[in-house]
Amino acid sequence: MKKELIFLGPPACGKGTQTNKLAEYFGFPHIDTGSLLRAEIAADTENGRIAKKFIDKGQLVPVKLVGDIIKNRLKQDDCKDGFILDGFPRSMEQALMLEDIRKEIDKDNEVDFRATYFDIEMEKLISRIINRRSCSKCGAIYNLKTKAPKVEGKCDVCGVDLVQRKDDNEEVARARFDTYLKETAPLVDYYKNKNELSTIDAEGTIDEVWERLLKVVE
Repeated sequence: MKKELIFLGPPACGKGTQTNKLAEYFGFPHIDTGSLLRAEIAADTENGRIAKKFIDKGQLVPVKLVGDIIKNRLKQDDCKDGFILDGFPRSMEQALMLEDIRKEIDKDNEVDFRATYFDIEMEKLISRIINRRSCSKCGAIYNLKTKAPKVEGKCDVCGVDLVQRKDDNEEVARARFDTYLKETAPLVDYYKNKNELSTIDAEGTIDEVWERLLKVVE
């Protein structure tokens, strides 16, 4: 049976770290919409330039743009047995768009669909965001307080300099939370009412959250 998983939760709640582990565990792709959008921005495409204006302000990227990117990605062959979708949907409009996308790509498939909500306090997430650093080469993510690199400022894997994303500051982070609470939080009730939601405590070590996640998605 094809397995389709989506993860919900505020920025920096740990979805990316856990979905990478889970994608390797199941053997199918982790579709990170943030990475897809950043690739468009890095390529300086027209869509990328539009997306950047919204991301820099902590706002949601226009629905049609995100939907087109997601739809094209989910049609690729490596998604035929399943996928993990991280960062989409982020609004009710996107949730309905995802349903339409899934109807189109899953015409002949039996599907196990599940939404998982990562629950954690906002102030703890603010701290995570402002202390987050990443490797520009391999994409590894670190936290100066909870997961510091072995050598200050250097990636453990590649040895290159770690960078801080421009939007990883407190002002932008709080704007992103305001957007999240307004646009995305209602999805928790939406999927709960459809009996498609599981909730896990996202506070704790990576291994602790991983064990909680496995219990609800296997």
